[in-house]
Amino acid sequence: MNASSTTLDRVPQLKEAWEEKAVLREIYCDYYQRIKAELIPGLTLEVGSGCGSFKQELGDVITTDIVRSSWIDSVADAQALPFKAGTIFNIIMVDVLHHLGNPLAFLKEASRVLTIGGKLILLEPAITPISLFFYHFFHPERVDFSYQPHHDFRPAKSDNPFDGNQAIPTLLFGKYESFLSSSLPEFQLTKKERLSFVAYPLSGGYRHWSLVPAKLVKSILHVERKLEKVLGPLSAFRILVVLSRSE
Repeated sequence: MNASSTTLDRVPQLKEAWEEKAVLREIYCDYYQRIKAELIPGLTLEVGSGCGSFKQELGDVITTDIVRSSWIDSVADAQALPFKAGTIFNIIMVDVLHHLGNPLAFLKEASRVLTIGGKLILLEPAITPISLFFYHFFHPERVDFSYQPHHDFRPAKSDNPFDGNQAIPTLLFGKYESFLSSSLPEFQLTKKERLSFVAYPLSGGYRHWSLVPAKLVKSILHVERKLEKVLGPLSAFRILVVLSRSE
């Protein structure tokens, strides 16, 4: 995929929203803490680093993106990573998998560069009965349930990395979980959590509006954590997936 001029314009917009919205930073800080809890010691790679917010939180991480910027360490396509086999201990992706033209191609690349015992940690949109309404009607990216990983190596439909199908993570780690397991048996699914069902949608994400004040976010997130197992399957807006690389 190539980065278009529209894409190049969008990255600074995302960074501006990140810097302006305290409520957004509070919510993502919670996401990042969850991700950090899964990391093992060793070299960590973030694929699709966007505005570079995770590196601000973690610090010691190699950042990559398809779009060049001053805070990115390496410009790279997620489906053709410029790293030697077995050299990475953790790969992190936040809201990237559902943008890829060939998610399975990336997963094979992740398998190649990860060391034995390494982890792939993904935070992605979750399509649930409640989130589907909002993602379908109020989000620019499509929700297309016709996606089939069996056809994953067809050419991408768009050269814009910000085009995406928000249904892909839910399908890959739900309906097609057994297919994924048979296609990539070296990956063991060690965690799948559905989370984020109040604070995130009320925050407006990277839009300039928010329906919840930043000072209430921590309290809301605390309550959310207690209710995730009950309400997650019905109303989660996010899914956290951890895959471990076995022999």
